[in-house]
Amino acid sequence: MTRIILSPILLLAITLFGAPTDENWPQFRGPHGDGHAEARGLPLTWAENRNVVWKTAIHDRGWSSPVIYGEQIWLTTATPDGKRLFAICLDRASGRIVRDLKLFDVDHPQYAHPFNSYASPTPVLEANRAYITFGSAGTACINTSSFQVLWQRRDIECNHFRGAGSSPIIYRDLLVMDFDGSDHQFVIALDKRTGRTIWRTERSINFNDLDEHGKPKADGDFRKAFSTPQVTTVNGQTEMLSLGSQAAYSYDPLNGRELWRIEERAQFSASTRPVVGFGMVFFPTGFQTGQLLAVRLGSRGLLGDPNIAWRVAKGVPNKPSILLVDDLIFMVNDTGIASCIEAKMGTTVWQKRIGGEYSASPIYAGGNIWFFSEDGKSIAIKAARSFEPQGESQLDDGFMASPAVSGRAVYLRTKTHLYRVESAEHK
Repeated sequence: MTRIILSPILLLAITLFGAPTDENWPQFRGPHGDGHAEARGLPLTWAENRNVVWKTAIHDRGWSSPVIYGEQIWLTTATPDGKRLFAICLDRASGRIVRDLKLFDVDHPQYAHPFNSYASPTPVLEANRAYITFGSAGTACINTSSFQVLWQRRDIECNHFRGAGSSPIIYRDLLVMDFDGSDHQFVIALDKRTGRTIWRTERSINFNDLDEHGKPKADGDFRKAFSTPQVTTVNGQTEMLSLGSQAAYSYDPLNGRELWRIEERAQFSASTRPVVGFGMVFFPTGFQTGQLLAVRLGSRGLLGDPNIAWRVAKGVPNKPSILLVDDLIFMVNDTGIASCIEAKMGTTVWQKRIGGEYSASPIYAGGNIWFFSEDGKSIAIKAARSFEPQGESQLDDGFMASPAVSGRAVYLRTKTHLYRVESAEHK
């Protein structure tokens, strides 16, 4: 028998940080929030009877993405009327539901657009903790060993107008969330240990400009956003990038101080998570006449055209987030047009209609990209300067949630089930 001896440094790392990073997918869009997985050997294709390790039905309705820490998978769901809100924990190896926790009863749910769900924000995990939010309906912290609810908040007011969609992130000891509704627009940071508010910053854009009839120009959707923040480092300073309606912002995540903003007043309901590279932040601006923007980082205050490196107007997604792979941006828009853009210059390398409609965000691993449509189709392509299809798959139901990756398996949430998909030789 071969003995495996772990060095003290490796043992310390495992003790402090838990499972290896390629086993964890702890937040929306993965370990770094950018859709990248460190995995190799993910399956390029699958079907109901091929490369499916397990398939577990998820009750009711929810578009939150699965997140993974160690041997646990977490996601949320809600009754279609929004009156009962649940967090579900599954065993990663078997797909068995370990806990099905009803967290909140809501007597009078807000309106949610039929396209949305009452359980769309994705949880965020860390060692021994799951942080779950349904927007203003409630936020909770759960001990993932005892499944005890450690704290709850039900007093954060926001009319989500179309339903909540922004996912929380963890920064140091803070749980940070965007709230962009028709009545209130702000970013809030809670003490992740107690749920106490540490800071709250109102969006600084002026939504109260009046039209010729004396009514606010920015009403309803034009105040609404669904985006998830992203933390990065610029010239040695930590910045938190956050997309609101009609503007993108940068904040100091420790105190909520606004560092800069750039306005795009014709756009609304920004829904993606921004990505960073080459001294720029890249993001789709939102609905209506949405564009893909590259904004140079490092400035302060109200930014303008001199800070914009480039714009792309064609084939830009409203809901799926984008991927930055090396010096290329890959994306699929809501109506099934996939594109490859040079990140430094904004030049279109290729554009291809792949069919279908898309809400889920793509993933990248091992030189390949996967797109996931609302009718259950998945398309794999090479992350390359030419359009090179690698395979096409189909499951029984469609994708609204974005996937998760752990080891050599992909975890796919359709409208009705959660799947573990893995090549037969890797099971």
